[in-house]
Amino acid sequence: MNFELDPAYKAIQAEARELARAVEPLAATADEMSEVHPGVLAALQKSGLSSLMVPAAYGGRSERPDPLAICLVREVLMGTSSHLDSLFALQGIGSYAISVGGSEEQRRTWLPKVARAEALAALALTEEDVGSDLKRVATELTATPEGLRLHGSKSFISNGGAADFYIVFAKEDGAYSMVLVPADTKGVSIAPTPVIMAPHVLAELNFNKVVLPASARLGQPGRGLDLVLATLAVFRVSVAGAACGLARAALEEAVRHTRTRIQFGRPLAKLGPVAQMLADCWTEIEMAQLLTYRAASYAVTDPAAALPHSSMAKLAATEAASRVVDRCVQMMGRFGLIRNSKIERLYRQARPMRIYEGASEVLRLGIAKQLSEEVR
Repeated sequence: MNFELDPAYKAIQAEARELARAVEPLAATADEMSEVHPGVLAALQKSGLSSLMVPAAYGGRSERPDPLAICLVREVLMGTSSHLDSLFALQGIGSYAISVGGSEEQRRTWLPKVARAEALAALALTEEDVGSDLKRVATELTATPEGLRLHGSKSFISNGGAADFYIVFAKEDGAYSMVLVPADTKGVSIAPTPVIMAPHVLAELNFNKVVLPASARLGQPGRGLDLVLATLAVFRVSVAGAACGLARAALEEAVRHTRTRIQFGRPLAKLGPVAQMLADCWTEIEMAQLLTYRAASYAVTDPAAALPHSSMAKLAATEAASRVVDRCVQMMGRFGLIRNSKIERLYRQARPMRIYEGASEVLRLGIAKQLSEEVR
């Protein structure tokens, strides 16, 4: 069993590190913003890494988006800037339904722009009263003689207000469908979302009897949930990669502090309790990274079949990241509490990762269900 990445993947990691270095001077400012930082977006565009998010036929790098490549990039970017990581990730999360369910016209219109990060993408799933339980969505899609009518609202939508188009999940005739809605469509309005503890580009979306052409539909009527699951199958594991990157960045901050901070006549890193925390952190990161890379490798071949492993990786890595960053703040003492220091930002950024793209508790239910089905 070979645990080394192929040269092509190492080259992608090197590209991501170059982008992260370019953005690092902007990170502290960008990570506190609830709108797109133009300098970070320009750096992402220049890097060309968004091309990983679309098929080669539309400006991408491989036949279809590669979950391991995306995971490796997010691992690097999240260790420097959550704002940068989010911009990169959402290019895929917000466009994948077009790649797998869109018409040729939709693909040619939008995917090359997504690949160049010239058009920002967004996936609109959640609503004011709907989070993990997507089957309770109230936003409604209706076929009329004039076209498709979309009515309802979406809440806490990443890239809301900044995206050039929205992939919207809605109920239709007792089932669920998806449509592509350009941001400038008549009847679409935006309202601010409350600022969260780790600021993020978010907005509330309102669709007031929006009329769309029949060509706005993605996939078959009533098969929208299939497109949601297809998106999760490719991109859920990348959250695990981002969590590993965040945890490693936090540990590096703690190591730099504890090996130079002298207390009781010696560096903190040589005091028993601190040394134990450092060792536990490193061990947990390595464990999470191995599970993440394994799940992402499975997803390259068959994303849908790998989804239980992607869920395990996301659960393990995000929970580990929270434990690691908490220990790192503890090891740094009062210096870990300084507002807008890197470790303080990482502490706040770690917490939402256990909620978005599958809350830990919901993931555990799915993992347990899969286990029960597999054991005979």
